[in-house]
Amino acid sequence: MSLHKVILITGASRGIGAATAVMAARQGYRVCINYHSDEQAAQHTLRLVREAGADAIAVRADVSVEDEVVQLFKRVDEELGPLTALVNNAASNSHRSRLQDMSEFRLLSIMQSNVVGPMLCAKHAIARMSTEMGALGGAIVNVSSIAARLGAPNEYIDYAASKGAIDTLTIGLASEVAAQGIRVNAVRPGLIHTDFHALSGDPFRVSKLEKFVPLGRGGQPEEIAAGILWLLSDQASYVTGTLLDIGGGR
Repeated sequence: MSLHKVILITGASRGIGAATAVMAARQGYRVCINYHSDEQAAQHTLRLVREAGADAIAVRADVSVEDEVVQLFKRVDEELGPLTALVNNAASNSHRSRLQDMSEFRLLSIMQSNVVGPMLCAKHAIARMSTEMGALGGAIVNVSSIAARLGAPNEYIDYAASKGAIDTLTIGLASEVAAQGIRVNAVRPGLIHTDFHALSGDPFRVSKLEKFVPLGRGGQPEEIAAGILWLLSDQASYVTGTLLDIGGGR
C-alpha cells in the first residue's frame, strides 16, 4: 500500500481549486487537477504544482456525469496511487436572477453540477478510502458557501440552495462513513477574489460588497485553501461533520 498522500481536487484549474492544488503540492501531496473545459488554465496550474515539487496530473472530466467520474478516478489510481483526500470544489453559477425568472434548464443544471457531482465523487472516493474495503481511510472536504445560510435573494438562490444541500450532505455523510476511517467536512467561503463571480455577470461583485464584511475586505483563494488543507490534515483528526465558515465575519 502506498504511503503517499494523494489528493483529487475537482474544478482545480483556477481560483480556490488551483490555490488548494499548489498548497497541497507544497505539503507533499501527489495532486490530480480536475477541470471541465479550460485546458489552458489547467495546464498553467499543473505547471505551478509541478514547480512546487509534486507528482501531478490534469484530467478533463465533467464530474456530474458518472461515466466521466469513473474514468477520472481510474486515472488517479493508475498514475498517482491510492486516493487519500478528495476536495469537492467544482461548481457552477449563473447570472443574477430572481427565482420567478429562472428556467427549468438552469435549475437542473445547477443541481446536477453542484449537488449530484460532489455526491458522485464522494461515492467513488469512499470506495477507495474505506477501511471496510481494505483501504487506510481518508478525508473529504466539500466546498460550500456562506450563501447556504444567507440565501442569496435576488441574486442566485438556486446556487445558495445547492450549497445548502452540500452542507446537509457533509453532515450526513460524515456520520455514515466515520466508522470506515473517513472524515467529511466542508468549508463555507464568503466573498473571495476569484473570477467565479464573472459567471453571475458581475466580475466586480467582491469589491463592491466587501465594505459589508466585518473584516472590511474580500478573501483570497489561499485563505480558503489553508482551511481545506487543515481539515484534510492530521491536525483535524477529531473533526468531522463540521462546516467551517471562512467569510471575514459575514
